[in-house]
Amino acid sequence: MGPSGGGKTTLLNLLSGRVTTNDAASSITYNDQPYSKSLKRRIGFVMQDDVVFPHLTVKETLTYAALLRLPKTLTKQQKEERVMNVLRELDLERCQNTIIGGAFVRGISGGERKRVCIGNEILLNPSLLFLDEPTSGLDSTTALRIVQMLQSIAKAGKTVVTTIHQPSSRLFNKFDKLILLGRGNTLYFGKASEAMQYFSSIGCSPLIAMNPAEFLIDLANGNVNDKSVPSLLEDKVLFRHRNSEKQNGRLSPTDVHQYLVDAYETRVARKEKRMLLKHAAVDGEIESRSNSREWGASWWEQFSILFRRGLKERRHEYLSCVRVTQVISTAIIVGLLWWNSDAASPKGLQDQAGLLFFISVFWGFFPVFTSIFAFPQEKAMLGKERAVGMYKLSAYFIARNASDLPLDLILPIVFMVIVYFMVGLKHSISTFSLSMLTVFLSVVAAQGLGLAIGAAFMDVKKATTLASVLIMTFMLAGGFFVQKVPSFMLWIRYISFNYHTYRLLLKIQYGCSCSGLDHRSESFDSPFIRQIKTDNGGKEVGAMIAMIFGYRLLAYIFLRGMKLRKTA
Repeated sequence: MGPSGGGKTTLLNLLSGRVTTNDAASSITYNDQPYSKSLKRRIGFVMQDDVVFPHLTVKETLTYAALLRLPKTLTKQQKEERVMNVLRELDLERCQNTIIGGAFVRGISGGERKRVCIGNEILLNPSLLFLDEPTSGLDSTTALRIVQMLQSIAKAGKTVVTTIHQPSSRLFNKFDKLILLGRGNTLYFGKASEAMQYFSSIGCSPLIAMNPAEFLIDLANGNVNDKSVPSLLEDKVLFRHRNSEKQNGRLSPTDVHQYLVDAYETRVARKEKRMLLKHAAVDGEIESRSNSREWGASWWEQFSILFRRGLKERRHEYLSCVRVTQVISTAIIVGLLWWNSDAASPKGLQDQAGLLFFISVFWGFFPVFTSIFAFPQEKAMLGKERAVGMYKLSAYFIARNASDLPLDLILPIVFMVIVYFMVGLKHSISTFSLSMLTVFLSVVAAQGLGLAIGAAFMDVKKATTLASVLIMTFMLAGGFFVQKVPSFMLWIRYISFNYHTYRLLLKIQYGCSCSGLDHRSESFDSPFIRQIKTDNGGKEVGAMIAMIFGYRLLAYIFLRGMKLRKTA
């Protein structure tokens, strides 16, 4: 316990192995054994923020966690039974089929969401459970219920370590031991019930009725209002500073803090250290010699589970009413603007070339700015799940791409079906199929670029800024606005999926039909199609495929290099 900035979360992160220190003189041991990867499965960590997928139900959230984290030796049925046991233990049966919800999605209550996060960790039946401010943002009754549940877990033989900011007196009385922190220093460590007695013994006691937790937090902040102060401290300050540190008759918080630190070091610290060292025993269950990571599922099982989870979670976002309306309304407007256009005349040909260029730009722009948000939005979830060794990064990355693919291709199909036959493009099954395939290539390549940019920055604002510049550059070099690009800028069009998509669409619509026509014909003497009659588009297709894999490889490399609290 301690004030904000006192070091509570930092201490918890160090103890749980989520953050390491480079100080060679310090070490953290568990029953005299050093931290190891095998020990990670014996430790649970509940973060202060509730990091969960909003569109999954309570049961689905715990089931996916169980399938990924519980040992391979358990069958799927046994893992599902464990989930039901946890639901009963945490009193979540009533809401097990309700989605968790979030800021914009109505779901379960805050207390139930916190219990789901705790359930994710106790699935593994950990020996040691860390919780970072589990009562934050909850009302007093819900907070008491959470602490009572943690107390029952502790009574069942687990060690529960939690940080808490300023609990009520009812919550404070539930804890067995207390570490009081202030400015990164320990001010007290011992039985919680004896904390008030200790501070009274060093001359600090409340002058009015006060919540013990409130009294302790005030002391940790150096606030001695309505509290007795030892005369030794007042005399020492008065002698050293000659009243220069007196502020409106009050002691300096720095002097109060230093006095509490010194008192703890001389009265408690040495005694507690001796007791801890005396009673430390090696837990026979901890295999400290094993430093290998044991996965709860094989790579293929991880991929399959993450693929199914991805489809269930993201279908709500990809097929939302707003997004579907956006695509359909755009398709209808485009169809009406180019209604029954005719390529028989130069003007009609130019109009259709503009339509094809718009299609190449729209299905380059739209997927980029959709996929940019993928990794930044899931950064917290990825960090949390990778920190506990839930799955391999490669399984997550491939499953993320595979689950996005069918969702990303639904809207282009709807768009093309509406537009293609309204605007009077070539009516044949082969031409329509090839045009659709070209749009698919554009969507998948653009999505790869968005993933790479998002993974590189993990910041939506920075990623969106860079993507805007790149998309604008690709569009300008795409072959519609400028046919004769200066040689020193020519290389841009070869890495532009807009350019390759546009050329492929032109070849599909006009390339074959023009091969037998007089190239001097006024209708087809156009820069848009003058150079598209001699090849079948193999170079463009090859370039698009190279982009599809190349951008994704970059995205994976950026993800692998991220420091997501020991996730790599």
